[in-house]
Amino acid sequence: MNIPVSPPPTPQQAAFADVLRRKHGLRPAEGLILVALALVPLFGDQYYALGAQILVAIIFALSLDLLVGYAGIVTLGHAAFFGVGAYAAGIASQRGWGEPLSGLLIGGIAAALAGVVIGAIVLRTSRFTLLMITLCTVFLFGEIANKATSITGGVDGLLGMETWPIFGTFEFDLFGRAGYWFAAAVFLVVWMAVRRLVHSPLGLSIMAIRDNPGRAAAIGMAVLPRQLLIFVISCFIAGLAGALQAEINQFVGLKDISFELSATILVMLALGGSGRLYGAILGPVVYLVAQDMLSKDNPVLWQLWLGILIVGLVLFAPGGLTQLYIRLRERLGR
Repeated sequence: MNIPVSPPPTPQQAAFADVLRRKHGLRPAEGLILVALALVPLFGDQYYALGAQILVAIIFALSLDLLVGYAGIVTLGHAAFFGVGAYAAGIASQRGWGEPLSGLLIGGIAAALAGVVIGAIVLRTSRFTLLMITLCTVFLFGEIANKATSITGGVDGLLGMETWPIFGTFEFDLFGRAGYWFAAAVFLVVWMAVRRLVHSPLGLSIMAIRDNPGRAAAIGMAVLPRQLLIFVISCFIAGLAGALQAEINQFVGLKDISFELSATILVMLALGGSGRLYGAILGPVVYLVAQDMLSKDNPVLWQLWLGILIVGLVLFAPGGLTQLYIRLRERLGR
């Protein structure tokens, strides 16, 4: 009697099963995130500012990972929405409203509204056309910010911002203590929300559309509306990151809405690995810590050494640091 043997699962089926296993509860290793947040103050007051900068970059990278890693929408202009959030919160603060929590919502909502308009245009295209339109978007937004000097300050930046104390108690000091802990709290909320989103039915449907949009449409999924929804959510989170940076630094400049920022955050995500969320954490940490260390040791050629480091990681870990960790774990398991 022949007993039928089921074929081994495909990589897509294995990933789907892994998502279902991790849908509820936290992995023990994820507790390292809380440990890392608590360890930063032990290095000294001078690292509060760097820690806050890393957390802002992680939130921004998480928003980009939703598009690139989970929805399969590659964009070169995501800094446009980061900048919209930063300028929205900054202008509100400059005009007399510096409450930090509502400032985050102002930045996120402004970026989401911009995402609705841009996403409705961009998502009707694909591949090279989509890349070029997103690239034009960040140049267009940057030029608007440059020319609207009466509102944005132009090349001088948005001056005169004042962020009120958090809950009327914790003031933003020169050492950056309040800014760091505020950024840490926002990061944890965003991390849990994004983690829940990608493990939800909406997240699974987005991944199904990414893998095979034709099949997803054939079984009745509304492809374009779901892509637009995840695009707007990603823009909202990017706007939160921009508003958070504006409130901590109390300054917004053209670099916050530039192509250079878009390219840098894309490099950070590629360095960590897209489509697993952990890469959006590892990439900014490694990139910014390496940048800080190399710029101190060699202020002239630090970009050269950082570029060599990134090229080496791409050659030996093409899927990013998370993929390298997975391969090492599999080899040790065998």
